Amino acid sequence: QVQLVESGGGLVQAGGSLRLSCAASGRTFSSYAMGWFRQAPGKEREFVAAISWSGGNTYYADSVKGRFTCSRDNAKNTVYLQMNSLKPEDTAVYYCAAAHTLTIATMSILDEYDYWGQGTQVTVSS
Repeated sequence: QVQLVESGGGLVQAGGSLRLSCAASGRTFSSYAMGWFRQAPGKEREFVAAISWSGGNTYYADSVKGRFTCSRDNAKNTVYLQMNSLKPEDTAVYYCAAAHTLTIATMSILDEYDYWGQGTQVTVSS
């Protein structure tokens, strides 16, 4: 069992930066691959980034490549999403999620994730 709590959201200006954190409970945190998703009003929840259990492999949606960086600190049971060069289009509720098993083919599929956080709001003003 894993419980996830996101934090770090807020209001920033376009071009600014924000770092989201996802704190996880459970002693098996390091066994999970982690993903970040976001959902804007009236939009489908979309894949943002994912990171392997070791932190050695990261994957990003084309829309955030070069701007967002996903990392994890297993000792702190925390995964991060560093967001730079933010755009108004990045405005959404951001969710972290944990998956027992992910592959390149399945990492962007919502149903592949077993646990979800409550989300944190990110608003980017123009």
